[in-house]
Amino acid sequence: MKSAALALACALVSVCPLAGAQDAPPKRTELRVCQDPNNLPFSNTKGEGIENRIAEVFGKALNLPVTYYSFPQRLAFIRNTLRYKLPGQDYPCDIVIGVPVGFDEGVSVTKPYYRSTYALVFAKGKGLDNVATVQDFLALEPARLRAMRIGIYDRSPASEWLSKHQLLESGVPYPIMNPNPQQYPGEIIEKDLASGKLDAAIVWGPIAGYFAQRVKTPQLVVLPLKSEPGVKLDYQMAMGVRYGEREWKQQVEGLLESRQADIQAILKEYGVPLVDASYAAPKN
Repeated sequence: MKSAALALACALVSVCPLAGAQDAPPKRTELRVCQDPNNLPFSNTKGEGIENRIAEVFGKALNLPVTYYSFPQRLAFIRNTLRYKLPGQDYPCDIVIGVPVGFDEGVSVTKPYYRSTYALVFAKGKGLDNVATVQDFLALEPARLRAMRIGIYDRSPASEWLSKHQLLESGVPYPIMNPNPQQYPGEIIEKDLASGKLDAAIVWGPIAGYFAQRVKTPQLVVLPLKSEPGVKLDYQMAMGVRYGEREWKQQVEGLLESRQADIQAILKEYGVPLVDASYAAPKN
């Protein structure tokens, strides 16, 4: 009788609660993670990435096995993982381990757990050994800078940075949306920069730090870039869950706090350039 009255009231005012909204969420039997299958240093199917390692820390804390649902992190990743649901079936995964703060395309973002920035990477022994800072690099002879081949991913903040410093013609663009499933973001460093095809590269900090560690010869230098007016290069990274799953989001944020030391150790192990708010562009 009460449910019938509630249904009638809902129909009259057009503000019915979602079905099951008052029910407790089902007990989790596994930690189901949305991941890219070939996206080191973040994730891969072998569990070798930063996000895989953090997921294992969370799984251990929750006393749950960790499972993965993989989809290439290109166009519509959230829609095809976190929000993907066939009629009569459950969602295949419940958390995205790496989401930039401010990202609002169908995902509820947690508090941040690290900040990094784009970085300039170049090889030692190739004529840039006197470059110890970004300012040193920009102070090189203009003709020399113009002659450089600087690898960047298209439509990334790296191209904006080159444009701001009149170096756009030095940029060698790589497609950020590559249809080849075997392509991975570190190729620009591990293959082309290491082989001498490029003189330098500007990529997202975790990619720069990880692949600079992995390349043994030549030795690579990583210089984190500060954001500038009109060019945002630093980003805070968080995790993402579905909207409406408030208790789960609170639980994830509790893990971010209680396992902070473990997470920071993983980030440092992978060579992630960790920066503070001083890398943000100054406010006017």
